[in-house]
Amino acid sequence: MIVTEDFLALGLHNGLLNKTQMSLLGQDFPASEGWKSLVLGRELSLADTNLFIFLRGKFPLTVQKQIVKNYESVASFHKLKKEKPQILLKVVEKNKNIENISIYCDGACKGNPGKAGSGLAVYYANKQVELWYGEYTEEGTNNTAELQALYKALLIAKEHSASEVIIYSDSRYSIDAISIWAYSWKAKGWKKKKGEIKNLALIKVMHSLYEELKSRVSIAHVKGHSGVEGNELADRMAMLAIMEESQFYKCYRYDSIDSVLSLSEG
Repeated sequence: MIVTEDFLALGLHNGLLNKTQMSLLGQDFPASEGWKSLVLGRELSLADTNLFIFLRGKFPLTVQKQIVKNYESVASFHKLKKEKPQILLKVVEKNKNIENISIYCDGACKGNPGKAGSGLAVYYANKQVELWYGEYTEEGTNNTAELQALYKALLIAKEHSASEVIIYSDSRYSIDAISIWAYSWKAKGWKKKKGEIKNLALIKVMHSLYEELKSRVSIAHVKGHSGVEGNELADRMAMLAIMEESQFYKCYRYDSIDSVLSLSEG
């Protein structure tokens, strides 16, 4: 779901949003000046979209948390009853060159802010998919987890001498922050007109690395939870990082792709 003015209006109560609604949008509470401009155009997951609307109202924080827990319980119940959908390999274009690499990266956060982790699925030609999970933090956000996953993907790309590397991320924020917005921010002394640039230290490092690699590394957006195998695998790894509280990246050993896809999803 893309955040629009009409969508925000669905969640407003007496012209205001509560703390949990703001956290779903990746914003602090109370809202800072100009917060709307930061969230318009952002993409929310189906779960966050539903929660944003269910949370409409002036509820105490304890009630807000209970609404989230109730929603998660209902979602888990229906997930168990529903036959697991078939995950299709819908890679944009499979690399024919053995030297080429495709990397899918994803971040997950339970609570936003809350426990967060990152995951990756690395496709080498003629090799088994390599899966990585880590970067667990007790107090993270969706955006920081997505940035950390993309950063790890760039580091993997740097380690290999492949003539072409394609990195897929379902976070437009992460992609735009290092490949579009960073140029404007840098030209202005790493500042923007309104508010602070969140995750600035990480974005600076990532932008510099992107500049170094962009002649052979491209970053593309992939729609999350749409049946793209690499994105689904990265999602499972991000959730595994949270479950195992793995701060450092670990390579996940597995028997089959189906066994990985049966893990908890974000």
